[in-house]
Amino acid sequence: MSAAAPDRAIRRTLRAMFDDAGVRGLLHVAEVHRPTAAVTLDADEAVLMGSLYKVPLMVAYCRQVDAGVLDPLQRITLTPKDRLPGPTGISQLRDEVSMSLRDLVVMMMAISDNAAADAVLRHVGAEAFDDTCRALGLLRTRLNNGAAGTFDRLMELTGAASVDAAMARIADNDQAAPPGVYDPSWVASTTPAEMARLLRGIWTDTAASPAGCAFIRRTMQLQPWRHRLAAGFPYDDVAVYGKTATFGAMRHEAGMVRFADGHTYTAVVLTQAARADRSLPRADAVIGAAARRAVEYLRGDA
Repeated sequence: MSAAAPDRAIRRTLRAMFDDAGVRGLLHVAEVHRPTAAVTLDADEAVLMGSLYKVPLMVAYCRQVDAGVLDPLQRITLTPKDRLPGPTGISQLRDEVSMSLRDLVVMMMAISDNAAADAVLRHVGAEAFDDTCRALGLLRTRLNNGAAGTFDRLMELTGAASVDAAMARIADNDQAAPPGVYDPSWVASTTPAEMARLLRGIWTDTAASPAGCAFIRRTMQLQPWRHRLAAGFPYDDVAVYGKTATFGAMRHEAGMVRFADGHTYTAVVLTQAARADRSLPRADAVIGAAARRAVEYLRGDA
């Protein structure tokens, strides 16, 4: 059997898993210190990344703190009219909120708070985001104004008067999504390979300072949702550091999986479901199942 045959076999297995869950899946899984020995599926294809943009945004924030450009203790006040819509955190509050810039970063990552992320982006700046991506070799990762830009374009394409109405429109399975809704050229976008590269930099303390990277890892471990990547590794001695993203029919997670023996794997799984229902448990679960299958293959447990 040729060396390529096992690689083809694992790809067939993964595609079958995604097909069975009713999604198209893109994947990049690799051991942190052996990134060339990766399991991949269409890993160089650019797709809409949704809230995954918050990972490079946090890296850009940490690099600016390292450079003395930003003060993490700066107090930021958000009034109700400043709030970007979202299902969690400050986005759901009605009164004025004041907290440190650093705590806003934690909110945007731990519970994917859109209002917090929009405030962080205003202080970090789109130029610093782009500079960070270029410095780290992420040449196909685009911000396009983050969640705010995505929502504005979505409302334009759907003709909806609000973000909620626009999201309801693309969640309606009785109507086809308007052309261009999932086009990565106009929204925050990335590739699985570039997101894996960024995660590797975070784990190896090269994306920012060691203190900054440690802060990112601690924050990613705070994410409470266990229904995607973490669902594939339900063991007390396996640590999962993750960031989810959801937009219409798209469900993603990018993270790191650390085993008790010290081996750590970057795991990026990006999916688009055949249906746009807000609740698709099998589409969520296959993210963790596919990552686990790829990790088992790399560990020789297949």
